[in-house]
Amino acid sequence: MNSPQRFSELPEYAFPRLRTLFGDLAPGSNAPVQMTIGDPRHAPPAFVAEVIAEHQAGFMSYPPNDGAPELLSACAAWLSRRYGYDADPATDILALNGTREGLYNASMALCPETKNGQQPAILMPNPFYQVYAVSTLSVGAEPVYLNATEATGHLPDFDAVDPALLDRTAVVYICSPANPQGATASLAYWSNLLRLAEQHDFKIFADECYAEIYRDTPPTGVLEAVKATGADPERVVAFHSLSKRSNLAGLRSGFAVSGPGNIARMKQLRTYAGAPLPLPLQMAAARAWSEEAHVVENRALYAAKFDAAARILGRKHIPEAGFFLWLPTPEGMSGETAAMKLWTQAGVKVLPGAYLARDTKAGNPGDRYIRAALVAPIDETIDGLTRLNDCLYT
Repeated sequence: MNSPQRFSELPEYAFPRLRTLFGDLAPGSNAPVQMTIGDPRHAPPAFVAEVIAEHQAGFMSYPPNDGAPELLSACAAWLSRRYGYDADPATDILALNGTREGLYNASMALCPETKNGQQPAILMPNPFYQVYAVSTLSVGAEPVYLNATEATGHLPDFDAVDPALLDRTAVVYICSPANPQGATASLAYWSNLLRLAEQHDFKIFADECYAEIYRDTPPTGVLEAVKATGADPERVVAFHSLSKRSNLAGLRSGFAVSGPGNIARMKQLRTYAGAPLPLPLQMAAARAWSEEAHVVENRALYAAKFDAAARILGRKHIPEAGFFLWLPTPEGMSGETAAMKLWTQAGVKVLPGAYLARDTKAGNPGDRYIRAALVAPIDETIDGLTRLNDCLYT
């Protein structure tokens, strides 16, 4: 059994740390700009409320644990359109109450108690989404943080990992497009990771929740690499969500896709540990996965804000995908210092990069960065970016 003391290994969550850092300090503006939280603020598609109202009688019944057939079929159809990947909705897809649930429970369902007679390791990018680490500790595995830096293209360099460590690796978490850096994995990158997974016998948990927020070219998905290389689908569990794609974070609708063996084990766990989405919300989610016009409009809104960011800060700071800026701090200034300066002098609230990462022997890869979310309306975003640039870079 895992000891509760293992959770003391986790750093404090980013936003409580930020509140402690700022304390009672007043903002340096009467109109502060919030750029910390990645909470989408574009309008969700209007049809969502209509679909929920149409199916409101479904609130009277317990929802299907694995996902309504309509929702599973819509997810499968989207995977075919987006990635050219054919998934059986009955066996290869599991509906989730937000992908956080799936990202956590996947390790619970699929990580072995030992790997080659040793404590299993779970590898994850650094910076990382805290759920990866909490899930790892929950199953008694060792979390290993792989620094994702400018030198590695802001994605982990798996070829640099000790083969002995890969031999006891049970799971690799990988986020593409990356949060917070916005880097995307290429087909070659995914294919190489699949090769290592086969060679060293581990699974890949691909967090692709930002896949539909991109500048020019749709990011390559892990399922495209599975199809291109002929890899075993059981090597991969991919996670997708409506939170960013459709501005429906509050709907709590996501899904996992994998081979039928993995999905069967995740379904079994979810019978006891999951909270199925109410049926009217599943019907709304099915409609959202089936409709693309609102996604194109949403992407255009982000593109306009990133064009503004390029004009204000320079194009070198613009990521391939996602809706964050991962900005290096001025020489000699930590992310905490930069965040404090921005708040007290300009009234702009950003997140110190170190709060999203873990200290390692090679240092904290977020220490000299700040993260700014471009989720506000464009006028507010331009105001915040202009203040940020004037305060830190001019």
